[in-house]
Amino acid sequence: MVNVYENVSENKFKSTLTVGLFIGFITVAVYLISYSFNLDSSFLVIALIFSLTMSGATYFWGDKMVLALNGAKPAKREDYFDFYTVTQNLSMADQIPMPKIYVIDSPALNAFATGRDPHHAVVCATTGLLRKLNRSELEAVIAHELSHVKNFDTRLLMMVSLLIGSLSILTNIAIQNSFFGGRRGRDSRGEGNLGAVMMILGLLLAVFAPFIAKLIQLAVSRRREYLADASGVKLTRQPQSLIDALQKISGDPNILSEASPATASLYINNPFKGKSLSSLFSTHPPIEDRIRVLKNML
Repeated sequence: MVNVYENVSENKFKSTLTVGLFIGFITVAVYLISYSFNLDSSFLVIALIFSLTMSGATYFWGDKMVLALNGAKPAKREDYFDFYTVTQNLSMADQIPMPKIYVIDSPALNAFATGRDPHHAVVCATTGLLRKLNRSELEAVIAHELSHVKNFDTRLLMMVSLLIGSLSILTNIAIQNSFFGGRRGRDSRGEGNLGAVMMILGLLLAVFAPFIAKLIQLAVSRRREYLADASGVKLTRQPQSLIDALQKISGDPNILSEASPATASLYINNPFKGKSLSSLFSTHPPIEDRIRVLKNML
């Protein structure tokens, strides 16, 4: 049995390791692609400027875009007393500013947090979740979402998206430039076997690197869910309440029609219920695995 402090520490280490692996992969991929296609630094600068511009817009206005995409409305204290007071109490206990709270009018059970930092955070829940969870279960869910805020998960995932965006732009430039007869790939003659191997790896990465990077991005997202579970339990000291909440959420037959693929990763559970896609391509760990980990904290 692992206590909550050990679980938080372990998840932070694994998350840091995954992010480090991701950054290392992106760095190597960019170098080898640039080497193989003989690209000068201006191409990488173009990719970075474009990605930074898009990420900057997401950084400052992303929360408003997410709320609009999901049809969320502000939640007033008099209408959602438990939601308001639970969020207020947990924010005080966690020593972070109280986030703005929003609701989505849907019978589905789900919730998410967004915002670039604890001073610009939003926690949103569906009306179905607010009706069907008891106060202890609601506290567990809100503690999970506040942990995302305190752990700066939105900012981290934005950084990951920035790197993937830059890599995708670079690979598209390299392939199109080669396809349309622009700058040719580097001639490896005279550079020995190492140069030939590097060129082959670069060519392969130009095709497969965005796919591999996406898989690592999903791994980062799943690891942050485990960390938010553990951090939430550390705040409430009630792992059973989160277990009960996750069981209710996973057993809910309602589909959250307001959700979009662009924001699915923000929710406490994937809002798209189907099992047509492999768990390898999911932004969330299986609920069964999350519950198993939480039971080890009892």
